[in-house]
This record gives sequence, C-alpha cells and structure tokens, in this order.
Amino acid sequence: MNRGAKAGVIGTCCLGLLGLGGLGAYNIIHGLTSTSGGGSRGGGAGPAAQAQATAPPAAAQAVKVAQAFLGNWQAGPADYAVASSSTNAPTTAQSDLTGYRSGLKLSSVSFSRITAAGPSTSDPGATVVDFTVTAKVAGGTWTYPGSLNVIQNNGGLASIDWSNSVLYSGLTAGETLAAGPVTVTGSGAGSTATVLAADGSPLTAAKYPSLAGIISVLGTGGSASGSSGASGGSGVEVLSVDGSPQSIAKTFTAPPGMTVKTTIDARLQAVAEQAVLNPVLHGLPTSVVVLDPATGHILAVANANTGSNGDMALNYASPPGSTMKIITSAALFDMAGLTPQSPASCPLSQVANEQTFTNESDVPQNLKATVEWSFAESCNTAFITDGYNDLVHHGTDATDLSTEATQVFGLGSWNIGGSIPTSSAEVPTDPIGSNNAADLIGQGQVTMSPLDMASVAATVKEGAFHQPVILPGLSTPGAATPMNQQTARELRDMMYFDATSGIGTASPRLSGIPGAGGKTGTAQVGNSNSTNGWFTAFDDRIAVASMVQGGSSGAGTAGYVVEQLLQADH
Repeated sequence: MNRGAKAGVIGTCCLGLLGLGGLGAYNIIHGLTSTSGGGSRGGGAGPAAQAQATAPPAAAQAVKVAQAFLGNWQAGPADYAVASSSTNAPTTAQSDLTGYRSGLKLSSVSFSRITAAGPSTSDPGATVVDFTVTAKVAGGTWTYPGSLNVIQNNGGLASIDWSNSVLYSGLTAGETLAAGPVTVTGSGAGSTATVLAADGSPLTAAKYPSLAGIISVLGTGGSASGSSGASGGSGVEVLSVDGSPQSIAKTFTAPPGMTVKTTIDARLQAVAEQAVLNPVLHGLPTSVVVLDPATGHILAVANANTGSNGDMALNYASPPGSTMKIITSAALFDMAGLTPQSPASCPLSQVANEQTFTNESDVPQNLKATVEWSFAESCNTAFITDGYNDLVHHGTDATDLSTEATQVFGLGSWNIGGSIPTSSAEVPTDPIGSNNAADLIGQGQVTMSPLDMASVAATVKEGAFHQPVILPGLSTPGAATPMNQQTARELRDMMYFDATSGIGTASPRLSGIPGAGGKTGTAQVGNSNSTNGWFTAFDDRIAVASMVQGGSSGAGTAGYVVEQLLQADH
C-alpha cells in the first residue's frame, strides 16, 4: 500500500476517538463481506478475494471500513483476528498487529480524525483514509498521522489493502517498530560520532589538523572496537527484519551522542601540532608520534607539509638511520654477550661485501672505542664491524637482528584500533649483498615509521613492549620474548649518555631535559643524496620519535620537534 495524496476530498467523516458507532458500522460491513470466498492477495482469504475493481470505493464506504478496522485494532489483541478479516490479507495483518503491540510494548491505542482523502495517486482503484494514532508505548505517548487504502472488488465489497505501512507510514516491507532505549547508531546511515581526547574534550580537525584523517575514520564507523554507542534515551525505532535499527521514528528522551574516546592527550597534541611547524624546519615534511611507555597509548600524532605522503607519522616506512642502532645494540647484548663497555673500534671506514662504509665527517676515529662511545658518537663503522663479524649476522643470515626487532621489540603489523592504517616495520632475515651490513645502521632494506621508532624508545624506557594503541582498552599482544632487564638497563644508560655526555649526538637537544635519553639518525633515501633526519627519545613519562623528510641531520631537524615535546612534558 502506498499512501495517496489528499487530492480532491470526495467526502469526509470526521470523528473523535472511535466508540460504539465505529464498532456498529464494522458489524454491518462484516456481515456483507464475510460471505465472499476465494483466494487472497497477501496471506489468508479476505473480503476482497475477487479481482479488485478499477473504481475506488465511495468516501463514506471507505471511512466505514476504516472505522471498523481501527475500532477492532483499538479493542485489543482479542479482536485482532476480527480486525484483520476486514483486510485483503488477514493472516499477515493479524501477525503485523501482534508484532506492533509487542514491539512497542503497547498499553493502549486510539484513533481520531478519520477522514477520506480521495483516490490514491499510486492506486486509482483505492480510496485513501487518513487518521491520527495515539499510542501509549514503552517510554511515553506517541501521536502520529496514519493512512490506509480501501479497495473494493467487482462485487462492490470493500476491504483494506494491507501493508505494514498501515501501522506506521514510515515502514517498508521487512520493517517493524520497537519502543525502548534508542541509540545514535540507530539513526541510520551517515550518523557520526564525536571523537574525544583522553580527558573527554572533543577532537576536531579545525583544532588539530593532523588528526583530520583519524577523526574521520573513527567518527564514521571505523571505531567498532572501543566506541561507546550512546543509549539510555527512550523512543521508537524502526527495525529491519533482522532486528537492526534503521531509523528513529520518535524520541521521548534523547540519548547522548555516540562518542569514541581515544588515548590522545589534548595538551600534547596541541604542542605536537606546533612542533612540526617549527620555523627551523623551513617547511620540510615533518611528522612526530608521542607514546606512553607504560601502556602503549598514543598521546599525540602530528604531520606538516607531508603532501601526498599523508600521515607520515603512522604510515611512512623509510630507513631509520642510526636510530636503528638501539635495536642493533640490543641484539649485540642479547645474542653476542656484549656490554656497553665492550670494545667497538671506530675506524674512519669499513669495507663490507665490497662496499665501503664511512662515518659522518664530524665523527672522530677511535680505535679504542666502546659500544657506548660509538653509540653516542653514532659511529657507523663500529656497528658494522661488531655486527658483521658473525656476532648477530651469520653470512647472509640476519635472523638474530630480525628476531630482536620482531620478538623483543614487537615490531611488525599492528592494529592500533578503529581501522586506523599503519605501515609495518621491516627487518629482513636474509638481506641482499651489502644490505647485510647496511641494515645494522638503519640503511639497506630496514624500514620504520615514526610510530615504530617511538615504540622502540618506549620499549627501552619501560623495559617491556606495549603495542601502540589509539583506543583505550584495546586488547593487544605483548612481545613474544620479554626484554632482558639487564639489556634494558644498558640501553637506557647508553641513551642517557647520548643525551647528557656532551659528546653524544643527542646532547644538543636533550642535555637540559631531566630524565631524557635519546638517539639521532640520518638516513640516505634511495640512490639519491637526499637524507631524512630522525630523532627518538624518552623522559620519565613519554617517548617521542620524529622524522623530517630532507633533514640533513637528526639533531638539526627532528631533534627540535622532540625537544619541544619533552620540554612541554615538564
């Protein structure tokens, strides 16, 4: 049944709430129509089983049939069968009436202003009758307009052309009604959630432009895990045949809006947004990630001038340069038994697989260097010598280094929550040719994102890996192999030394920050002379990693971003 337009009212019968007059009219009509037999148009034999006439019933006759039906509907479940017998689909109508009552938790229903509205525009053989429904349902009293079509057969007997839209004009086939708590997710396609920081304040793209993509994904359905769909308000919802909400037909008490609470620290996010725009960076593409080492919570994510690379902080996998020496050192300690005071000679150059590796021009030669000194000075040749001479690499087998990265530091494919995409760190087990040595110093085939390197610093600070997440409460796996606590202490001490010794490459940015430890990196990109600047660090509460695309050094570019965030933490 399709509701017809109120075009050309033929005749009207305007009544108050149905009373005995309506029921009496039903008795006359039913007495006339109950003798007809034959098939049905939709579930059981009805009074119009004969072919439908092309002419619509007269307005007065249509109103009488509607009165009869509505009167028995109003009388309650005991009369639903009688009410349904005045339709052309009695079985279906009775089932729909019963479902309407149970779905709405109906205590009473009444009808007023029953008026003929002329022929239906969608079915010229039907006369439209409009009415007003007043239903007392779970949560309140619901008053809404209703409409039905009355048709007649060739014998002149009239009946209601049944459709569940008689119950409520907003219903379509396969839908029903339910009263009770309503949710924003029941408001239909296109509903959005408010994305919140950890303190409950709203996160908006206008205030935090770096989070625009994340807010969009979390706010429009990518937040299945960790979202809090609001309920508790009351009203009437339209449900599909499988019970899923389709729309809200009536709200008695509005629920709060659906919200998605994140781990983002609003204060640190604001600092990060400014830090990636630091004038010293001259507009170079810059990204930064801040983590809570104790939980893995992502506290801030910021990007600037990244163009087509988009969210570099989470998705840009690139050689991390000397920040990789944190993992290489861990492998040397765990797999080869070295300590920070073990010899690590730092020559000016080192040949590996027919490739000559050198250091930055400001790294002095020191043939009596230790691992700690070479770490702080970021001596490439020392780490290639110690790593390449069968300590963590065995010929072309780099399993030890890869195992340290994936099993202890937890690097790999992560689900940070809410369908937010992230790139996966790569530390190959079988690097090709000179990559075998280059991987040890964060070149070759090793790739990381700022999120990965922030996690590396966080794992050192905490002495345990906690997978980064952006939705609190998200269940995540730990590292396959717990970090050796002696190794953790030694790595922390080396990162403290790098930050405070005065000779360390991280010292210019971190020497004045209490509890800070760090590591710099400068990575060549591809076969060009282009470099990226890296810097990762921690203090007593947070871990931070930044990358500046085109940065000539870690301390001279990304270090300023990290320094600004660590200073803001104090």
